[in-house]
This record gives sequence, structure tokens and C-alpha cells, in this order.
Amino acid sequence: MGYYIFRIRCKHINHCTCISFRNMVAPSYWLLLLLYVISPPYRTIKACYNGCSCLSVMKYVNCSGVNLTTPLKNIPPITDHLDMSRNLLAGLQKGSFGTLWCLRVLLLNDNNISDVADGAFSTLKELRKLDLSHNRLADLGPGFSLGLESLTELLLDHNHLTYLDSGTFNSLDNLQKLDLSSNLISMVKPRALGYLTSLRQLHLEGNHLTSLGSGLFSTLRSLEVLGLRGNLIRSTGPGTFSPMSSLNLLDLAHNRLSTLTFRTLLSITTPSLHVLLEGNPWHCDCDLQRVFRKLCSIHRVFLDDYREMRCSKPLGLKGRSMREVDDELCVGETVTVLILTVTVVITVVAAIIMAEKNKKNSVAKDCEESMGLDTYYENES
Repeated sequence: MGYYIFRIRCKHINHCTCISFRNMVAPSYWLLLLLYVISPPYRTIKACYNGCSCLSVMKYVNCSGVNLTTPLKNIPPITDHLDMSRNLLAGLQKGSFGTLWCLRVLLLNDNNISDVADGAFSTLKELRKLDLSHNRLADLGPGFSLGLESLTELLLDHNHLTYLDSGTFNSLDNLQKLDLSSNLISMVKPRALGYLTSLRQLHLEGNHLTSLGSGLFSTLRSLEVLGLRGNLIRSTGPGTFSPMSSLNLLDLAHNRLSTLTFRTLLSITTPSLHVLLEGNPWHCDCDLQRVFRKLCSIHRVFLDDYREMRCSKPLGLKGRSMREVDDELCVGETVTVLILTVTVVITVVAAIIMAEKNKKNSVAKDCEESMGLDTYYENES
């Protein structure tokens, strides 16, 4: 069993090293604070279990890979960084982390966590980064984000999540990065992302999304990176991306898009937009060629992987790069238009010629009739 010394000095109630009093209104908090004030200014705190390493100066506790089955209970309140990754944790109960008021980083990745009770992180008022990746979470309750108002980075990748509920992220007003990649998400309920107004990176790669509703990203005006690679997306609703006025990278590669409308990307008004579209089963035709030619002509839109985009249909073009067949896609339509144009011209010319011929015949006939009448009158006289 290891020990180390943390120094906590409280000169008066408003000056305690590293302890945050924001939103602490419950009687238990004030009782603990009182104990700190009336106790000696320096104390020794039993902190480390076997296998853990604790650095008092850095306020760092590392209990990674020591086969813990429940969260530690005697971590010093001034701890800033707590690593309990690569253990055997299966669930987190309400208030699992006690009075870790100063905690800023909590690593719980690579455990067996399948259940997180509402309010499990409610005491972690100063937490900035929470890593729950590589666990077994299938759903998140409506109280998942309670107490996480200061959180800026949340990692939930490589879990078993199948949907995102409307109230899951309600308290995450300051969140800047959300990683939900490599889950099984097929549905995002209305307003599920509605409270993430400060979000700058959203990663949904490797899920089961089939379509994107028009209001899905309506409040994400600060979003800069949107990763949707490796889903099952066949279509995007009108104006799906238009609210995201800060978007710099849109990754739609390796989905099931066969066509794309010009307005889908034109509605994004950022000064510089990089788009990834390779690995989709594109139906190469003249309409699609026009879309990409227009997009390439817009200096603020960059199709970074256009050279790697390949046709899936028609069969005659399957496997060929879109850049390679770029000049061929509208040939048939051009020939058809040319034939129609020539046909119209020939028809018009023929009509003019016939009209002129008929006019000449009519004049000649009138002359003959006039001459016949003159001869008749001469013979009579």
C-alpha cells in the first residue's frame, strides 16, 4: 500500500488551494469544507492502491491496468488527473467520484462499463475531459451529463450505442469535441445535439446512419469538423448542412451516396470548405458531372479526393475514376442535342425553301392568268 503527501492550506473560507466552490450548495459540501478549515493546514492523505502511481506535485493519480472492479474511494479532493483506464470496471453509480471537485481529466477507457447511472459525474464540476471509449455502453440516460457543465471533450467511441436520445447531452453547453465513432448508431432523435452550441468537432464515423434529416445539425453553428465517413448514408435532406457557418471539413467518404445536388454543398457558406466523397457508389452521368464542375468552379469549395472518386454505374463505366470519364459523361447528350439542332435547322431551311418555291409558283400562275385575260380581250375586239 502506497502513501504520499498532499498539502491543502485554507487560510479562510474563500481561499482553499485548488478547491472549486461553484454550485456547491448542498450541506455535505459545506460540512467537508468546514472540516478542511478547522483541521491542520497540512495533512497526509492515503491515496494509492497497490499498482497505482501517484504524483502529488502534479496532482496526478494513475491506476491504469491494475484490475480495479470499482472506482477508487479515497482519492484526494485536489487531484487534477485520474487515470483508471484498462481495468475491469462494469458500472458507475450515482456519485461514484465523491468530492473530486478539482478533477479536470478522467480516463475510464478500455474497461467493461455497460451502465452509467444518472448523476454518476454530478460532483465533477471542473471536469474538462472524460474518456469512456472502448467500453460496452449501449445507451445513455437522460441524466448522463449532470454536473458536466465545464466539460470540453467527451470520448464515447468504440461502444455499443444504437441511438442518441434528446436529453442525453443537455448539460454540455461548453463541449467542443464529441467522439461517437465506431458505435452502432442508426438514429439520432430530434434535439439530441440541440444543446451543443459550442461544439467544434463531431465524429460519427463508422456508425449505421442511413440519412441526415434537415434539422439534425441546426444548432451547430460553431462546428468546424463533421466526420460521417463509413456510414450507410444514401441521401441528405435539403439544407442539412446550411446552419453550420463555421464548417471547414465535411467527411462523407465511404457511404452509399450515388448522386449529389449542387445546393447540398453550396448552402455551406464558410470561406474554405474541404469535402471528402471517395468510396461512394456514384452513378456517373451528365447531371452529376455538371454538379462537380460547378463545385470545382467555386473557389471556396475543395473536393480533396476527387481523383479517387470512382463510378459504380452505369456498368460500362464501373471502376473508372470520375476524373478519367469527366469528358465522356455528357458526350451522348451533346450528340443528341446536336442532332436535334441540325434537324431543326434542316426543317427550318426546308420550310423556307418550300415557301419561296410556292411563292414563285404563285407569282408565275398569276402572270399566266393575267396574260390569258389580255389575249382574250384582244380577240374579242
